[in-house]
Formats: sequence, structure tokens, C-alpha cells
Amino acid sequence: MSINITLLVVSGILMACGVYLLLERSLTRVLLGIVLMGNGANLLLLTAGGAPGLAPIYQEGVASTAYSDPLPQALVLTAIVITFAVTAFVLALIYRGWVLARQDDVADDAEDIRVAEQPHFDFEEDSEVPIETTEFTEGAETLINHPAEAEETPGRVRVRNESKDGGSAQ
Repeated sequence: MSINITLLVVSGILMACGVYLLLERSLTRVLLGIVLMGNGANLLLLTAGGAPGLAPIYQEGVASTAYSDPLPQALVLTAIVITFAVTAFVLALIYRGWVLARQDDVADDAEDIRVAEQPHFDFEEDSEVPIETTEFTEGAETLINHPAEAEETPGRVRVRNESKDGGSAQ
């Protein structure tokens, strides 16, 4: 089996141009990127399928290497259907964006900008860790603030009582 380098290079160029266009803010360019990537994928699949041969229908006296592989063709048909569906969806997005805002570009959302400017919060790093979490130590007690936390805390638990003068008693 020989590989056609020209078709592989063309497939790579189509995929690279498609990725470049996908990174744009214009939905029309995103649509063109999707179409280019779909065609590049189809070309890659057909090139990987090998040289053309006979139709994959059994005939007596024909060697098995003379038939063409039907799997790449089935994959290309599936890729064509998926590309059509995604193209139709992006066309609907372009139409709806044009009807609502009379523009093709995807603008920054004010809420997204506000969330991106907030300091980072990591639940595991920023949450309070109980003093003692193991249940295998004898005599160890865990001091908690509310009786509802007692069911979730392993081991012996003692609830912290708040006194009226503002101090805490144990």
C-alpha cells in the first residue's frame, strides 16, 4: 500500500486553516472553519483507506486484497452527516445573532468578565479543615460549632457553646 503524500499535506492544510478560523470571534468564520475541518477529516479518512479497489461484494476467484475497504467510506459518510448537522446549527446561531443584535461577532458578556476578574476560589484549599478528622484515635474529641455537624464528623464530638458575654465556652 502506498500513501499519497500530497493528499495528506492538503488534509493537514485544510485542518490547520479550519482550526485557525475556529478561533475567530466571527460566527461566519467559525462556520467556514468547521466546513474546512470536515473536508480535511474526510480527505484524511479516504487517504488512510488505501488504494481504490473492487466493490466489497464477494466474487469467486478474486483475491481479498483486490477489494477496497468499505470502513473508510462509511466513516466519511458519517463525518459528512455530522458536518452537515453542525453547519446547520451554526447557521441557526448566525441567523439568531443577526436578528437579535445585527452583528456576527460574539461579544464579551459582562457577567463573564466580572466572574473572570474575581479572585480564584478553590473549595478544597479554601474551606475550613476540622482539627481532627480521624476516628481511630482514642479519647480524641473534635470541637464543632453546631450540633448538625455532629453526624458528619467522625469520632467523639463536642459542641462549642457560645456564652452571652461574647466569649466561647467548651
